[in-house]
Amino acid sequence: MVNKMKIFKLQLPLLSALITVLFELLVPDSSLHKSADHEYLVWFIVILTTIYEIVLLVGSRNVRGVLLYKSAFYTAFFQVLNVFNLLTVKFAVLPVLYFPSLDRIFGVLISDSAFLGQCLLYTLRIQLSGWLLGVAAGICTGIAIGFSKRFRYWCQPLVRVLGPIPPTAWIPIVLVVFPSVIVASSFLIALAVWFPTTVLTSNGIANIKNSYFEVASTLGAGKTYSVFKVGIPAAMPFMFIGIFNGTCSSFITLVTAEMLGAKYGIGWYINWQKEMMSYANVYAGLIVMSLVCFVVISVLFKLRDRLLVWQKGVIKW
Repeated sequence: MVNKMKIFKLQLPLLSALITVLFELLVPDSSLHKSADHEYLVWFIVILTTIYEIVLLVGSRNVRGVLLYKSAFYTAFFQVLNVFNLLTVKFAVLPVLYFPSLDRIFGVLISDSAFLGQCLLYTLRIQLSGWLLGVAAGICTGIAIGFSKRFRYWCQPLVRVLGPIPPTAWIPIVLVVFPSVIVASSFLIALAVWFPTTVLTSNGIANIKNSYFEVASTLGAGKTYSVFKVGIPAAMPFMFIGIFNGTCSSFITLVTAEMLGAKYGIGWYINWQKEMMSYANVYAGLIVMSLVCFVVISVLFKLRDRLLVWQKGVIKW
């Protein structure tokens, strides 16, 4: 009985996907919506369900356990697509201009893939350079504030004053100070990452128990050893929380940063298509940006789990 229930739960996403496909094929489209060139939604669902079934068949017991746990989410995902499809292209309940059909959105991802890829490379160039600079500066500033009384005396007030200012508020200044739009945009992203990383890193160091340093000193550790082998590892959970927060803030800043005269970029693409009232392209750009953000955050989680395997479960996100 238990095995039959598990099999049923594992096949629920397939049943949900089948229902979505049947509604797509059997319910006629509204005349208010522009027809898409192909049944992109059906193709998308077929590809996802095929991958799901292949992983289910060849995956290990642990993989099947993960699929069993997430089966309810996958089932709901296909029904969200179904409801959105019904409210847009089938019955035109939502405003047609602002809510295009899923077929048109997926069609843009395919037909405009080359240009979206070019914009993505431009975005990654700005995002990665600014993010790395912000993380490095934030960690160094946070460590200096946490361990140096003199540095904390002079710099902590500056962090408290300048840090809370939104990075986009610096746009008039960075356009004058920096020689190019790319450098200015990278600086704004670095600023968005720097502040939360600095604050959380210094806060993590401040919350380290003095007994850790006392034990290290008793065992003969010097100041440098205590900083790099005791203090920084103990503060790493806070560092990663600051990096996660800064990463999310950087993607928010990215859209505005790419408005500074850029000719490419996902944020620029979204704003450009919005002005052109091409909302299918806007949603396609948002999908690409969300996927990039998902990949970056997932990589950070993997890096965190690898570096802090000895503190598994401490960091909550």
